[in-house]
Amino acid sequence: MTTDGGPDEAEPEINTGVLLFLPYRALENRVFAALAEAGFDDFTPAQARVLQRIGPHGTRLTDLAEQAQITKQTAGFLVDQLEKAGYVRRVPDPTDRRARLVCGAEKAWAAKEVADGVVAQVEREWEEHLGKRRMRQLREALTSLREITDPWA
Repeated sequence: MTTDGGPDEAEPEINTGVLLFLPYRALENRVFAALAEAGFDDFTPAQARVLQRIGPHGTRLTDLAEQAQITKQTAGFLVDQLEKAGYVRRVPDPTDRRARLVCGAEKAWAAKEVADGVVAQVEREWEEHLGKRRMRQLREALTSLREITDPWA
């Protein structure tokens, strides 16, 4: 083995975080390409990360900011942009008249349908590559990790 960076030098082991990130990024790129092809090319990945956290009955801006791990001001800016593009609407919170909920609009649900189809296709491809058993084990392991990594689970 050489120490000059030549071809015989062993590659450093890739850490688990990067190994988790690489397939996610590939999936995300496929989703964004399909969304753009379907005409949903007017939002950014940052806006999408906020949009993904909106619950079926709406979510408060402060909760969106916390879950997306951004400031309330940044979340407000992103929601303003999403609202102008027709993906969300703000409605009064029925549990607190002073608060408002951010709700997905029809355009968001139509985009989600496209994204969900791509995710299902990519997961089928991953299962074909890994095999049913290993794909099931991967999902089980990641679901177990979610218990200690996702405070909103």
